[in-house]
Amino acid sequence: MPRIAEQRRLQWSPEQMFDLVADVRRYPEFLPWVVATRIKADSETEMVADMLVGFNALREKFTSRVRKAKPDRIEVEYLDGPMKSLSNTWAFRPGDDGTGCVIDFCVDFSFRNALFEKLAGQYLDRAFRKMVAAFETRAAKLYGPVEA
Repeated sequence: MPRIAEQRRLQWSPEQMFDLVADVRRYPEFLPWVVATRIKADSETEMVADMLVGFNALREKFTSRVRKAKPDRIEVEYLDGPMKSLSNTWAFRPGDDGTGCVIDFCVDFSFRNALFEKLAGQYLDRAFRKMVAAFETRAAKLYGPVEA
């Protein structure tokens, strides 16, 4: 199963970054390839959501369960869609110097078709980096630019 992991140190608080990531309803406004979202159920600790992802004429719907432990952790469990499996975890903690936060993000995935997994795997790292950058850009828009 392919795995991509990233750690980022950002100026914003763990609470701010948690709120940004947990706001699935707004993903189409800033995440590349996210065409639409539909929240089926939502509470303080759990959400079930559909996400329509598209690239050119290709459109796929994913259904996921999002477990929220504010402000420390978000875990996403894949329920239905075109993949064999998909899970991702966001962990938020205060920066070592007491400012900002450190985000650990990890995604594990596998495709139903092994050939497609091999082909797509060549592009997913680049796509993943683009999506992480979109979260940072969104944080700057919502909470203010990165301090120099």
